[in-house]
Amino acid sequence: MIYKRSELGKGIGFTSMVDSKFKSCVLAVYFLTESDEKTAALNNLGTGVLAVSNSRYPTYAAMSEKLSELYGASVGSIAKKKGDAQILGLSASWLDDKYAIDGEDISGEMVSIVHDCLFAPNVRDGAYDSESFAMVKKDLLDNINAEFNQKRGYAITRAVQTAYRGEPAAIMEYGSKEAVLSSTAEEAFAAYQELLKTAKIEIYLVSPDEDNKFADMFRESFAEIERAPKEVSIRSHSPLKAEVETVSEEYDVNQCKAVLNFKTDSDDRYALKMVSIILGELPFSKLFLNVREKLSLCYYCTSRSISIKGAFFVDCGVERKNIEKAKTEILAQLEEIKKGNISDMEIQGSLMALDNAVSQVGDTPTSYITWYADCFFENDYYTPEEHYNRFRGVTKERMVEAAKSLKLDSIYLMLNKEVQE
Repeated sequence: MIYKRSELGKGIGFTSMVDSKFKSCVLAVYFLTESDEKTAALNNLGTGVLAVSNSRYPTYAAMSEKLSELYGASVGSIAKKKGDAQILGLSASWLDDKYAIDGEDISGEMVSIVHDCLFAPNVRDGAYDSESFAMVKKDLLDNINAEFNQKRGYAITRAVQTAYRGEPAAIMEYGSKEAVLSSTAEEAFAAYQELLKTAKIEIYLVSPDEDNKFADMFRESFAEIERAPKEVSIRSHSPLKAEVETVSEEYDVNQCKAVLNFKTDSDDRYALKMVSIILGELPFSKLFLNVREKLSLCYYCTSRSISIKGAFFVDCGVERKNIEKAKTEILAQLEEIKKGNISDMEIQGSLMALDNAVSQVGDTPTSYITWYADCFFENDYYTPEEHYNRFRGVTKERMVEAAKSLKLDSIYLMLNKEVQE
């Protein structure tokens, strides 16, 4: 694989990855801006419309028909969160030209489509086309409503909001339901125009052969925009609360959820990740073997390290009567790591899992984009092999110190409604 990164303009990075084993190309355009309750929903809607239509293909049907003609090419929107940043944008994938039956210039067509989506969207009188905007707005509202039905994910969302209260990281990537409902097509277009001017922009292209058409198009198109990119805070440790906060909410659920959030002042993200794997990420982890299997206190119990925020979550599905017992045992298993009770088998098993994970980078074009985008977010560029070797260098002493740095910050409980006798 050939990796190249260049600057196309003020605050605009372009990364190309060439790997001859692929038969398709994938593009991702990221707009990075700080999460803000006032703009999150509008930013999401403003970039979401870009994937539905543009000035040349002004309806979803017209856009879909054209993409189908290009051997099933696709265009989609991006909306996610990383630390304190909201990340929005456009993605596209298409068959490489050499595999076109009649020698069609698929990549040339995709350059034009992506250009029009980003720089010539479907706009009239300073507002997005009403039909396209209504479609995106409905889809976003459906996604927000559907999130509540995924009870484990919703519990984690509420735990994140509790842990990061008052910080940009507490704001969901789609904003609030109320903000989405009140948004207009004009406001959404204005929000996108603001992103074009002020967001940090990172563009990723994976292809089987080197191709400068996209880089040239982006360089020329952004040159016509007066850019004043704002600094975006991605990595920032969340401060520990003065006292452990517990938030309980009752819902019509059968299985209760408990999420424990810990905070750390450690920057040793490799040791913290090893602690997370050994504590609760795999079937041989301490939480799985003890809290779930041996003591039968929960249906599942896993951990996750969020080094970019200095946070560490443990979440479990549990019966209401067992919540306190499960919490006590979770803390006891973390204490075992703090005492240095880490076996060589646990370390080797963790390294095997990590080796398996990094070995999959490069299996798909998207895996390359995810990998090097994460490197950008961490401001630390490394190959998968270098990444794995850093884990191999983590000593048991570093794991113990990382575990000792974890302090309980908050607990979120999703409880079932108790039946009144």
